[in-house]
Parts: sequence; structure tokens; C-alpha cells
Amino acid sequence: MATDRADEEVDPLDSFRQFFALERDVLVLSLSMLAFSLAFQMTSRYLPEYMRVLGASAGVIGLYGSVGNLISAVYPYPGGAVSDRLGSRFALTAFGVLATLGFGIWYLAAAVGDIAVGSVTLPAWTFVFVGLFLAQAWKSFGLGATFAIVKQSVPPDRLAMGFASTEVFRRLGFLVGPLIAAGLLAATATFVGGFQAVLLVAIGFGAVATVAQHYLYDASEDTLGKSFEGVSQVLTDLRELPEPLRPLLVADTLVRFANGMVYVFFVIVVTDFLSVGFTGFGFDLRPDAFFGVLLGVEMVVAILSMAPVSKLAEYAGLKPAVALGFSVYALFPLLLIFAPANQWVLLLLFAYSGLRFAGLPAHKALIVGPAQRDAGGRVTGSYYLVRNTLVIPSAALGGWLYGADWVVDVGGFVLRAGPQLAFAVATAVGVVGVAYFAVFGREFEPYE
Repeated sequence: MATDRADEEVDPLDSFRQFFALERDVLVLSLSMLAFSLAFQMTSRYLPEYMRVLGASAGVIGLYGSVGNLISAVYPYPGGAVSDRLGSRFALTAFGVLATLGFGIWYLAAAVGDIAVGSVTLPAWTFVFVGLFLAQAWKSFGLGATFAIVKQSVPPDRLAMGFASTEVFRRLGFLVGPLIAAGLLAATATFVGGFQAVLLVAIGFGAVATVAQHYLYDASEDTLGKSFEGVSQVLTDLRELPEPLRPLLVADTLVRFANGMVYVFFVIVVTDFLSVGFTGFGFDLRPDAFFGVLLGVEMVVAILSMAPVSKLAEYAGLKPAVALGFSVYALFPLLLIFAPANQWVLLLLFAYSGLRFAGLPAHKALIVGPAQRDAGGRVTGSYYLVRNTLVIPSAALGGWLYGADWVVDVGGFVLRAGPQLAFAVATAVGVVGVAYFAVFGREFEPYE
């Protein structure tokens, strides 16, 4: 099929027309993704630093990451089932309300501070855990709904481009959100004061996106699946997971476990372990503000690479694009932790990190492609239920290693336990996942 397409006359502007000529529902979804991505990326990437400043240890920050993994594991399946049964508009509106409330609770962490309950004092960072259960709602509960909308709006052999359209809007949020955060942080005297302003802006974005998607999304084309039948349905859907997804699921789990070990510590590595700010072009940024710039650079590369890679996947297949993303996920931790404390090196590293998103539309297409039309939400939910359940302990393990103070000697090569060992182990696990996918990964038939 790829050969037949290659023989057709090619219009050099055709891919851009496909990319921007979105179905109304996909466009509304894309704009909602933009707003919530702005809100979530302005806040979530800084939360580990927020917790550290509020007094949380590396172990507690790692536990926060594992709680986030737990939520990511538990939320998508019921979210997908609600979407398939009741429709995407109702589901996404409810999830948007919950997420916006979560941003508000994060604001309270520093505003209220420690709370004494009898003889027990709850530290301020407790609010971060409480807010996480709500703030993750649109991102994780709504995962099945977003996949299902694209599935029912885009032809099977254009799924990667369909997901690229939503991902580019979403990644624009990943780009602009951290830059807004960097600007607010640079304009304030303290990190906490700046981050409080960031949270207020995030609340505004979440509220606007929730109202907009409720009134603009056309629910008339929703296809509704069967009603949710409890745990037995979960087990049935897991057993009926399409065969091509199984090797992808194994590799993806290994790669995400590796990333999960250290993801929450990226901001702390920049602000504390390496403590690198930026000076130049008339700017003098603290490390916390510079981290927002690094995330912006990462997203510029992600946005510029996703559409071309997705278009290339229509000819070369989805598997090479997915393998590219997996390999960057695996190698980045090792490169970051052993990087010199140099602002230009960090800029280059985060630009390289942006390539991990290039294969994300192809990855999503590879997940939802084999699903039946009215089961896209449940297949997606089942896939993420398994992957994210297995990844749950990764951040706690990474936090334990990050906070350790012993030394490991491996054949004369000495690793200082703590950040270096945590990030090195993460890369080792990720490389195993990349190798497994290279050997056993399957291609989606319309792309063969």
C-alpha cells in the first residue's frame, strides 16, 4: 500500500492541506488540548521544584511521581468507558471541571502552608498530592475520549496525520506554557511567588477551555459502545487487546518505566544538581526561569518534527517513527545527568529531547489503529491501564536512588549513588525497551 501511494503524483503542499483541514470535532479537541496543555505544562513540570521548596525530600518527590503514575494507570480505562458509553462532550466537560479545581488546590499549597490537625502537622506539599488527583482528570480520564474522536473522524490510513494535528496544538501548549512560566518567574523575586502567579493563569486557561469545548463540540456524530459491565469487562477487553499491540505494549512499558524513574527530577537537575541559569542577549535568568526556556526549546523541535515524521510514516511505516521516539526517551537521562553545567550544552540536550515527540502521532496511530470503530476508547484505556500500572513504582524507585548517598563500583567504574545512578539505571532500562521493539514490534497493516 505504501508503494502505491509513492507512485501517485505528489503535490508538495498536500500534506499541509491535510494537516490543517481538520474536521470540526478534531479542531475543537485540538484547541482544548492547547488550553489544557498550556495550563498543565505551566504547572506540572515545576511541581517537583515547588515541592522541594516547600520541604519535600527526594523520596517524597519520587512518591509524588508514582502517585501520578497510579492516576495515569487508573483513570484512562473508566474515562474511555465513559466516553464510549455517554459521549465525548459530556466526558470532556466533566474532566475539564475537575482539572481546573486541581490547579486551584495546587495554589493553596503555598498560600495556606502547613496545617495542624490535632497533634499532627500536614506539610504544605500535601496539597500537591490532593490536587494531583483532580488536575490529572482531563489529561488521563479524557485520554480515551480524545483517541475516540480522532478514530471516528479520520480515515485509517491517515490516522498518524490526524493525531499529528491534535498533537501539534497540544505541543504548542507545551511550548508556550513553560515560556509563560519562565516569564512570570523571571519577573518575580522568588520562585514561590512566581509559581503562584503561574497557577492563577492556569486556572483561567482551564476554565475557558472547559466552557469552550462544551459548547463548540458537536456530539451528533459520537458512536456509543456497550455499557460498562464492571471488572469482567476490563478483563475481557484486556484479553481481546489486538495482537499487534502486545509487543508495542512491552517495549512502551520498559521505555516509560525508564522515563518515569527520572522525569520528575529533570527540573531539580537543572535548578539544583547542575544549577544552571542563562546569561546572554540581554537576559540574566535564574535556573528556574531557564528551565522554562529549555522546555520551550524542546517543544519547538517537537512541533517542527511531528508533521514531517508523520507524513514520512505514510511511506516508511509507523514502526521507524515510534522507534525514533523510544530511543530519545532512553538516552536522554544519561546525557543530561553527565552533562557539564553549561547553558549551551543544556540547550542542545533539550533540543535533542524534543525528537522523542516526533514519533508520538505514529505511536498513537499504532495503538488505536487496530481497534473497532466503537471501541477506540476502551482499547486505548486498556492499553494505558496495563502500561501505566506497571510503570507505577518507577518514580518511587527513582526517588529512592536519587536520594541515596552510597557508592557503587562496577568493574572499576565508580557511580555515585544519587542522581547519577538513578539516571544511569533509567537509561539502561530504556535501551532494553528500544531493543525489544526493534526486534518484535509490529507494523499497522494500512502502513505496510
